[in-house]
Amino acid sequence: MGGPLTTLHRSIVRGPVLRQGSEHGYHRLVAREGEPHVVREDLIGHAWQVPAHNGRRTLLHLAHMTDLQLADVQSPVRFEFLNRYLGDPRVSTVVPVQRPQEALVPHAVEAMIRTLNAVDGSPLTGAPLTLVATTGDAIDNAQWNETLAFLALLDGGTVRTDSGGPSYQGVQSSEWPDTAFWKPEGEGPQGPDQWRELFGFPHRPGLLRAALDDFQARGLRLPWLACVGNHETLTQGVGALTRPLLEFLAGGRKPVDGPTRPGLDEVPALFAHRPDAYLSGRQAPVTPDAARRGITRAEFVAAHFRPGSRPAGHGFTAENLSEGSAHYVYDDRDSGIRFITLDTSCLQGGVDGHVSAEQRRWLEARLTEVHSRHRLADGGESTTGNEDRLVVVLSHHGSDTLLDGRSPSPDPSGPPALSEAEELIRVLHRFPNVVLWLNGHTHRNTARPWRSPAGDGRGFWEVTTCAVMDWPCQTRLVELLDNGDGTLSVRCTMLDHDAPLQPGPDNGLDSLASLHRELAANVPWRGVERLPGGPGDRNADLLLRDPAAFTRRR
Repeated sequence: MGGPLTTLHRSIVRGPVLRQGSEHGYHRLVAREGEPHVVREDLIGHAWQVPAHNGRRTLLHLAHMTDLQLADVQSPVRFEFLNRYLGDPRVSTVVPVQRPQEALVPHAVEAMIRTLNAVDGSPLTGAPLTLVATTGDAIDNAQWNETLAFLALLDGGTVRTDSGGPSYQGVQSSEWPDTAFWKPEGEGPQGPDQWRELFGFPHRPGLLRAALDDFQARGLRLPWLACVGNHETLTQGVGALTRPLLEFLAGGRKPVDGPTRPGLDEVPALFAHRPDAYLSGRQAPVTPDAARRGITRAEFVAAHFRPGSRPAGHGFTAENLSEGSAHYVYDDRDSGIRFITLDTSCLQGGVDGHVSAEQRRWLEARLTEVHSRHRLADGGESTTGNEDRLVVVLSHHGSDTLLDGRSPSPDPSGPPALSEAEELIRVLHRFPNVVLWLNGHTHRNTARPWRSPAGDGRGFWEVTTCAVMDWPCQTRLVELLDNGDGTLSVRCTMLDHDAPLQPGPDNGLDSLASLHRELAANVPWRGVERLPGGPGDRNADLLLRDPAAFTRRR
């Protein structure tokens, strides 16, 4: 960090063309002055006067990091061939399944961890960063070796992303019989790949070997919380882990093509519920690796109980271990704030999330514990005598990516049944101490106000943060502030990692992290010209009314 434009105070934008493809140029990245914080008054309904600096107090300062998608890029059950149909609306819910930068994401995560470790404190109040919240899709393909790499990155240790034989065996090899993927080390028998021809992607000899070499990660200095997403429980976040799929994962063949039938119309449903159907096309030999075995949700949770983990289990509890569940409560001692992490994974397949009625009942019970009063489902009010505490909800999926889940109304003339998202939001609105819902999944930045239906001027903010995997490869700093005037602020600041903007000619760790970001920025379907979200979804001061005049822990 440091210099006139730091990772907190810069915007990364498209620079000059380095190489010209037949359709697009491949651009260098340059830095500009950062975006100002947009004050959003959606929930308070009137113009807000910014208090004097010393009138605002930090209640919580955390980092939100999501959707790393650390992948075993040589896995036999990644169906990269579906990328041939990018742009076809019939497969839009399941592609992309391969990205040119994906082998470099461990190095981008390492650079982000280094950057988070160096954050001095809040630029407003000086309050230190005390916690990192992750919200799922830490891995890509529900594999044991991916899980070990993720935990080594965040806790510190040897990061091992290579698998199979001594040389790279996957779709980015020059010898792989398909030109739909970027081949960084040169063209093979079929000629140049489409990424170099169409988009000017670079030639980087030795890149794949360097990307897969083991390295030592420093780990986060801060405690961090875990969360389960669809990529922790499904193959490539889409397909159910069927027995034939798991058996194939441990073997020595990798699909080159899918079956000639069925057609593209059937891809989303088939991929979700019978992904092993895509193992019947042309195949190439690869070296088997026992560490590639698939994992269950229970095994993913159990892996977090490592010596020295902070907090123990990274939020997961003994109850999660005994039940095989992944939703939990974490009460932060420093701030007094209750974190409630939901499990939105849907083991039956598909990219959307799921919150069962049973989990909603559990959520209501955990919310009741930190409310002196709240509304009941029938509209009445309950007084509990419990201590009031602010609540932050964490989940992988957000309100727009939960399953519809509607059941037919027993009375056709009555109101329609509620969707899962509507049911969940209705529960959260009944408990006024809920101030923030953090999630990921969409790889976009959004900040959405949820006004209380009671018409009392209250509500909470739903904040979705972009992916480390995809452009803009950022993490979000989130500061909850008491403004001293009857309002709170959720102050959001996007954070870039501190690797150089231009990768060097070497394949060192910093150059690999830098190249990851540059490649992601040049991906045509999600690159630098398509910055996710608007200014008010990125650097923003999100106002809401203080939910109650209660005494907070200081």
